[in-house]
Amino acid sequence: MTPITPLLQATQQASAVVRRLSSEQKTDLLNRLADVLAAHTAEIITENQKDLDRMPESDPKYDRLKLTEARIADLSTSLRAVAVLPDPAGTVIFERTIEQNLQLKKIAVPLGVVGVIYESRPNVTVDVASLCLRSGNACVLKGGKEADFSNRYLVDLIQRVLDDFQIPKAAVTLLPPDRAVVNELLTATRYVDIIIPRGSESLIQFVRKNSLVPTIETGAGVCHAYVEQTADLKKATAIVVNARVSRPSVCNSLDCILVDETVAEQFLPMLTADFKKWNVEVFADDEAYRIFENAGYENLQHARADDFGREFLDYKCAVKVVAGFDEALSHIQAYSSRHSEAILSQDQSIIDRFLFEVDAAAVYANASTRFTDGGVFGLGAEIGISTQKLHARGPFALEKLVTEKWIVVGDGQVRW
Repeated sequence: MTPITPLLQATQQASAVVRRLSSEQKTDLLNRLADVLAAHTAEIITENQKDLDRMPESDPKYDRLKLTEARIADLSTSLRAVAVLPDPAGTVIFERTIEQNLQLKKIAVPLGVVGVIYESRPNVTVDVASLCLRSGNACVLKGGKEADFSNRYLVDLIQRVLDDFQIPKAAVTLLPPDRAVVNELLTATRYVDIIIPRGSESLIQFVRKNSLVPTIETGAGVCHAYVEQTADLKKATAIVVNARVSRPSVCNSLDCILVDETVAEQFLPMLTADFKKWNVEVFADDEAYRIFENAGYENLQHARADDFGREFLDYKCAVKVVAGFDEALSHIQAYSSRHSEAILSQDQSIIDRFLFEVDAAAVYANASTRFTDGGVFGLGAEIGISTQKLHARGPFALEKLVTEKWIVVGDGQVRW
């Protein structure tokens, strides 16, 4: 394997050029890239099909991998949205005059070189590049081999635009898809300022344990919905079904339904028609299994202990009947990945407790967890959903791709 150090050195050098770009130049660049993506939709789909041909449609990652005309149009729209967001770099966070009339400022500055490791999601290639360039950063991308044709073509388009703007192509660098390059990337402390893993739990944990470069986790999503006894069951049915089936392979989809024992007999049969339509496999505790079986639902399994806390990424979910709010809260605390959690209730005091006490990046009352998304939250795009608490939490987007710098201006002052 050829060492990637020369690539990382080139990206670090390119980061200085990106850092000097004005906000207007970055806006123009992203708008131009949006035009280029739209103009090359057919070619992008052709390259993406080469990747799809290597993956069975039954694979949960297939939907993540697939690019359609609509999804490419969404990427172009996202680029334009990022282009008009306020440029976070250069923002004055704090200023004052201190002793001896020294002028003190704290400003936001780009991180430098952002490394992102991700799997089977070519849209991440465009999202990361746009957010990094808009915030004045260069980026190093390590995509998975399953999306290699798509990623290489997308980065080629990005680099053409960079070249048009007289920016080094290395400002957006795609590393070889080989896993062997990961260790070199994780130890490149001289050239890479931050590493962000986006993918499976095993990938995230590997990066977390082996990286010498500071890391921000974009965690797996093990998301719960608790149907409390006062819930509007018709609305709860629509929300739960949406959260499970609308895009089951994404991290904000629902994995576990907790149902209050006082409404379980009424609520669970209400799910069966939609679950049959989407062929959802249910892993149910004993009480939920009995209710589903009596309702004639056949795609049913007895839940094992490890089915709770499991990210299914498929048309599957776990169901558990609980004896009230406290048991639901305890279950979420035990099994949540701290991504997105929801309560369906009409009791405001219970809702308030849930929103305050549940420890997650996003907490919902009477709405689907599927809304946890940088674009939906008005952030233009996201690198991922951070489930940790330091530097960023929730959609990790433009405003978090900066750090701080203190500037002190004097006129001959000294301190003894």
